[in-house]
Amino acid sequence: MFAADPAVLPVVGIVFAATVVRSAFGFGAALVAVPLLALVIPVAVAVPLAVLLSITVAGLILARDWRKVHARSAWWLVLPTLFGIPIGLLVLTEVHPPVVKGAMAAVIIAFSGYCLFGRRKPHLPDDRFAWAFGLGAGVLGGAYGMNGPPLVVYATLRGWAPEHFRATLQGYFLPASAAGMCAFWAAGLWGAEVTRYYLWCLAPAAVAVAVGRVANQRMRVDAFARYVHLGLIGIGILLLVQSV
Repeated sequence: MFAADPAVLPVVGIVFAATVVRSAFGFGAALVAVPLLALVIPVAVAVPLAVLLSITVAGLILARDWRKVHARSAWWLVLPTLFGIPIGLLVLTEVHPPVVKGAMAAVIIAFSGYCLFGRRKPHLPDDRFAWAFGLGAGVLGGAYGMNGPPLVVYATLRGWAPEHFRATLQGYFLPASAAGMCAFWAAGLWGAEVTRYYLWCLAPAAVAVAVGRVANQRMRVDAFARYVHLGLIGIGILLLVQSV
């Protein structure tokens, strides 16, 4: 199989690394996986593969840590996403992409920079504004397939402990990714090649989830928050580069 398809080993390696990141921090798999997978397989295969694996990874994490999900928060994030997706599709067709990506990059970098270096840390005491972040996630998901940044900003503002941060985001990603995969199937993008790579990646992804869980449990809350903000700044820089 490896001789017949030399892309299998790179795909498995990329998925393993991206899944460790996702399991440790609760987000970031698609941002790591899709650009790297696109170097070895077609984008039309890479994106559905990443979404299908997102469903699996979320399910594996929730199977063990579902008690750590802030269910009310997850619900108030998922529901507005459904309304945000059509708006995102409109943004995709009507607004110049560099403008949206540049604005989003500026907000993310400014927010995380302030959280890292500001004296007073911003905080949300309840779910009153969860709908706004869920709507933002839907808009960005519909426009660019990037639901994650608004969710991570929200989870950071709530000040959740690492294990609750990780688990609650999976409570969002599982239904959101499932809806996305249904759309790919309806569009004919879930083909045999996607399924074949998925089956090769399944066992390594399960191992990566376990590795990431151990890393998550060993991180101190202050260190976890610092890593999350550094990751967000990295995402912001990536978006800034794409907007140029």
